[in-house]
Amino acid sequence: MLVAEDDPKQAELIRRYAVAEGHTVAVVGDGGAALDAVRRDRPDLLVLDVMLPGVDGHDVTRLLRADPGTAALPILMLTARAGEDDLLLGLDVGADDYVTKPYSPRELMARGRALLRRHAVGEVEPVRPPLRVGDVEVVPARHEVLHRGERVECTPGEFTLLELLVSEPGRVFTRDQLLRRLHGAEGYVSPRTVDVHVANLRKKLDPALVRTVHGVGYAWAVPA
Repeated sequence: MLVAEDDPKQAELIRRYAVAEGHTVAVVGDGGAALDAVRRDRPDLLVLDVMLPGVDGHDVTRLLRADPGTAALPILMLTARAGEDDLLLGLDVGADDYVTKPYSPRELMARGRALLRRHAVGEVEPVRPPLRVGDVEVVPARHEVLHRGERVECTPGEFTLLELLVSEPGRVFTRDQLLRRLHGAEGYVSPRTVDVHVANLRKKLDPALVRTVHGVGYAWAVPA
């Protein structure tokens, strides 16, 4: 686990809780160091403060998502800005989840565990078969998405949402159902989290593939 936090007390608190859960933890205090650390020795999870000196957390996330080697890295963002627009901005640039300050270290660890479970592949859970609908193929065993044969980089949150929608084309999933798949019951998250992930999937794939059912939720379009 890599913790990017410029407040030494906060960083040490996170480090102690993470070590107690069995993680090997590295700590850095600015955005440039976070980018270097991820590229040098990719962690299984990045806990990233938004307000970092130098390169801030949003830009760190944008740069990591733009690099195929780090595009799927689970990122848990820490922010002191509790406004919904600020939180959604973090998701829009590619963070998978966020925790607002002040936070409970136990909640932070729970969110981290949930992210790692979503991203885990292999012996911990049964290998799920590939799914193909029209021009889109989802391969859970490789955390891979192909659109017309071309690989599309998705964050863990986007991948989780996409896999669920593609698994039952035409079925309408409510926002609550999608949120439970994304985050379980571990703390409050805005229902607009789903909207941000859907908007990102539409940009990366095809706007027509995810159908909005107003007042209800979303469905994967059934191929003609």
